[in-house]
Order: sequence, then structure tokens, then C-alpha cells
Amino acid sequence: MADTAVADRIVAPGSTIGILGSGQLGKMTAMAAKHMGYHVHVFSPDCNTPAGQIADVEVQASYTDFSAVEEFAKQVDVITLEFENVPIETLAAAEKHAHVHPGIKTLQATQNRGLEKEFLVEQGISTCKFQVVRSLEELEEAAEHLMPAILKTTSMGYDGKGQFVLRDIADVKTAWDTLKTEEAILEEFINYDFEFSIIAARNAAGEFAAYPTIRNEHENQILDLSYSPSGLSEELNTRATEIASRIMRGLGTVGVLCVEFFCCGDEILVNEMAPRPHNSGHLTIEAHVTSQFEQQVRAVCGLPLGSTEQNKPAAMANLLGQQWENGTPQWDRALAMPNVKLHLYCKEEAKANRKMGHMVALAESSSAATEQILAARNSLRHKASSAIS
Repeated sequence: MADTAVADRIVAPGSTIGILGSGQLGKMTAMAAKHMGYHVHVFSPDCNTPAGQIADVEVQASYTDFSAVEEFAKQVDVITLEFENVPIETLAAAEKHAHVHPGIKTLQATQNRGLEKEFLVEQGISTCKFQVVRSLEELEEAAEHLMPAILKTTSMGYDGKGQFVLRDIADVKTAWDTLKTEEAILEEFINYDFEFSIIAARNAAGEFAAYPTIRNEHENQILDLSYSPSGLSEELNTRATEIASRIMRGLGTVGVLCVEFFCCGDEILVNEMAPRPHNSGHLTIEAHVTSQFEQQVRAVCGLPLGSTEQNKPAAMANLLGQQWENGTPQWDRALAMPNVKLHLYCKEEAKANRKMGHMVALAESSSAATEQILAARNSLRHKASSAIS
């Protein structure tokens, strides 16, 4: 009986996958789907997008154009998404005609930092101390007990946007006025040793798989570098995997989910979650038997999950728009290193802090891979020309 129920959920190769969102995560998911024999349709407010360039069909419409969403859903066999800030009403409209993964419960929890933290507390999962505030007065009261702290908007914040570090009670009014929000979350400032993430997947049958932990380094609150193996102890690796599994079961998540952690000695705290493939998991394309993007396709289509075994240590470096400041990067220099792989997202314009691509290096150790990928990225830059007198 169980086997029949699982078979009923399988969306076989040759079917059509719909993706809400059309950036680089959608592009790499679409590429994995196409390799597996699926057709791909993408839906977003933009056109000529990274994912749209790969898809069979690119639909340009607002996420709040529910009639367009329903028509899109009628044309596909299953729907997934590449970012978590799609309106809940959009998913509800899509679900009238196709299965959508992850579901509404997962998105409700991960779209709002306050609800996310409350879910973690309910699950008995360690996170930082926090307080949701809805006025300057509430913030002033909360700050008396949580200083130093970080004030964040509860929704729509990413890559350091919608955040303000509070180091002194005198910063409170400036922080509230700067964020211009009706609701925010004040989180205690954690002096952690390092940040790491775990990428996990779960299908509708409840099968779960997780990749080894990945260590992350940030620059100006944007992910800059990721590498694996992370150097985390086997005990903490196991604990992080168990936490990811508990989160996915608790939310009923189907698909890939990233959990970001702070490591504080022998303690690990969940920082935040993303119910989709994640920037820190890009290195899985080269370094693991199954990439996070193929795993996403397998999970949402009800297929058995692929092996998460790591073939070789790897490091990934992001390529931001400022890499183009002095001209087109010198790709030949980086690609002269035979173990370096280049991924460009084909975005129309390079802007400062915009993720334009990434590179991955494989080596015999994480440290060697990191050294190589940083050298490769540094080789891309033109030196600024000096003025001629």
C-alpha cells in the first residue's frame, strides 16, 4: 500500500516542472531538470531572466496576478520555487491545479523571522534570544534586555538588507527610523566562532538526506566563501543533521532546505532557514555525487533522493558585480587553473553586490581548495589604470 501511495506522487521524467522565480537558483534547478529529461516553465515579473534563458517557457507576470498564476499551474505537473518570498496567496492559487513544493506551511514559517524563531522554540531547537517588536516603545523595552543586538525586518530581508546593529541603547530610535517597518525582530548579538550551513532534502514519502556541513564566510553581510569539509566535529555534524531533519518533519517540507547555524564552542544555534537550494550549496554541483539542484528535482517529483556523498573537498567563491568595475573579468586567467569551474548567471547588468556568478575549486583539502579559489578570483581583476600626466 505504501509503495502504491508513493508511486501516485511520482512526477516522471518527460513531465513539466514549473518554477516560481527565475534567477540563478531557478536557472541551476532548470538545468538539472533538463538533464533529467523534464520540461521546465518559469514564472516571474521579469523577462529574459537567468532561468528563462534555460526554460522551455518563460511567463512574465506579477505574482499577484492570480489568474496568470492559475493558468501557469494548469500547464505543468508540479511546481517548486527558487525563493521564499512568493506571496502565500500565489501558492494557494497555484495549488488549485498542481502540487506545490514546499507547501504553504513551510513558507509561512520561513517568510517571517518572528514565526521562524517561534517555530524553532516550539520544536525545542536552540536559537538566539529574540523579541518581536511592533513599535518604537516595544523596541526600547526589548533593548533593555537584549543588548548588543541586531534589529531586523521580519520579512523580505536578505544579504544584510533590512538589518541594523544596535551596540548602544542610544541607537534604538535611529534603528527603528532607518528600517521603516511595522514589525521587526530584535535578536541578541551572538559572538560565534564561525557560521556553517547544512543542505538537506526530503521527498513526499518522507525520505530524508543531508549533505555534509559547509562552512561559510561573509563579506559586508553577503556570503563570500563556502567550503567543505567544514572542519566541524562528527558529533556536531550529526547534531546539525538531526536538527535539519526535525525542522523538515515539523514543517512537512518537500524539497531542499538550508539551515544556517552559528557554532559557539560545543553549542550550535540555528540562525535562519531557506526552503530552497542555497548559495552555500553551489559547490555540490562539482563536489558531490548529487547536486542540490538535482536533489531538488528528485524531491519535488517524488523520486528517490540521490547520494549526498562528497567526492572531493571543495571551495566556492561568489562573483559580485564589483568584479566588473574595471572591465570584463579576465576569465582566461582563472580558467588556466584546471581544477576551477566557472558558473555565470547571465544577468543583464552587473551591479555592486549583485550576485553575477560563482567559481568552485576542487583540491585534496578544504584549505587547499580555498587557497586556489581565492587566487582564481583575484586573478580576474584588471588593475585600475593610473592617470597619464
